[in-house]
Amino acid sequence: MLKIYNTLTRKKQNFIPLIPGEVKMYVCGMTVYDFCHLGHARVMVVFDTVVRWLKMVGFKVTYVRNITDIDDKIIKRAHENGESIDTLTKRFIEAMHVDAAMLGVAQPTHEPRATQCVESMITMIRILIQKGFAYAADNGDVFYAVHQFPDYGKLSGKSLEDLRAGERVEIDLNKKDPLDFVLWKATKPDEPCWDSPWGKGRPGWHIECSAMSEHYLGEHFDIHGGGQDLQFPHHENEIAQSEGAHDHPYVNYWMHNGFVRVDNEKMSKSLGNFFTVREVLTRYQPEVVRFFILRAHYRSPLNYSDEHLNDAKNALDRLYIALKEYDVPVTTEISWDDPYAKRFMAAMNDDFNTPEVIAVLFDLAGEINRTSSFQHATLLKTLGGILGLLQQNPQKYLQYDFSTEKSLFSQEDIERMIQQRLEARRKRNFVQADNIRKQLLDVGIILEDGAQGTTWRRQ
Repeated sequence: MLKIYNTLTRKKQNFIPLIPGEVKMYVCGMTVYDFCHLGHARVMVVFDTVVRWLKMVGFKVTYVRNITDIDDKIIKRAHENGESIDTLTKRFIEAMHVDAAMLGVAQPTHEPRATQCVESMITMIRILIQKGFAYAADNGDVFYAVHQFPDYGKLSGKSLEDLRAGERVEIDLNKKDPLDFVLWKATKPDEPCWDSPWGKGRPGWHIECSAMSEHYLGEHFDIHGGGQDLQFPHHENEIAQSEGAHDHPYVNYWMHNGFVRVDNEKMSKSLGNFFTVREVLTRYQPEVVRFFILRAHYRSPLNYSDEHLNDAKNALDRLYIALKEYDVPVTTEISWDDPYAKRFMAAMNDDFNTPEVIAVLFDLAGEINRTSSFQHATLLKTLGGILGLLQQNPQKYLQYDFSTEKSLFSQEDIERMIQQRLEARRKRNFVQADNIRKQLLDVGIILEDGAQGTTWRRQ
């Protein structure tokens, strides 16, 4: 049985969906005012892998990943750029879709934008006011009254007393309590706004996800995911809003992936230590980046460095090298009685343990190298496909060239030199043959002699 670590209960639990055979999952997506960085890539790849496995074991999955397209940062960036908010967000939504597709991330079932769901947010705010969980301030803002929700802090483990004693809370004289958070912001000059019972304004960030998840998945659903940084206050506030409005549980399983770190600090735009997906993809193949992300357990920190990405590339190369002699068909049929497949399933069912899963792939590659088993080559490619890996033609993957300028040797030059080397060897001119091999090695081209002849790959 699939077990998931539930942030809410702080332990692994058997996964039992609300509706047998179906899974409803919501993941907090991007705030679209800049290009996606590797922290965003991790969220997309992790939950794409979760969806892949849920479908593999037979669940019908409804996956919602939202887009925040109205926010203080978006408004500020649009003003700085001298462009409309719509133009800005459209550009970065398109860029996000390109980055996701490059990383092998499938589109979610639904991808709502906050600006498309404002009426649902207004409806929820109205319910919260009626039930005494929220209040309208004199300036037109609406706030959630945190002390009215007895279970506040159950996701993060924070108590109201601890928060008041230790947390920095923005001072706002319109609040009844410094810990209260905004549900609706009164309009300001040169900002987009919507009509509401409390005057013109726009929704706060936290109410967006409560309303959008309810709109597409209902008041109570199976899995809610996102980055670890969202656990508090964003997800804590979502629980307070949704459970305050409906008097029953909001989400059964909360999943949070760990941070991407650079020099032991969280990668983030606010710290200025982030690397965009497209920057990294100028030096590494997209599949290498996906593999790098999946080598770490999703709940563990992921340490970014060129050294770690180079190591990931070399490791993925080894898997492709094991496949390069085999014309393996694309298939989804797996004999789960096979010992390697059993280990793969056990690891994925243990809270999506991708490091152990990848260890299985390497053991399979070793088996292929020892036995030249076509059956195991097929299994390696098929199991890799579940993770979104190993689906390229091995030779094409291994010969991938990042050079934006003309390489010293073109592909045609390399093939011609291989033939010259073969001719030299046939004539037993081994000095010339070795010189050709060295010429190619000096520019990062590795020749490999095998039963099918000589092939090449980039170092």
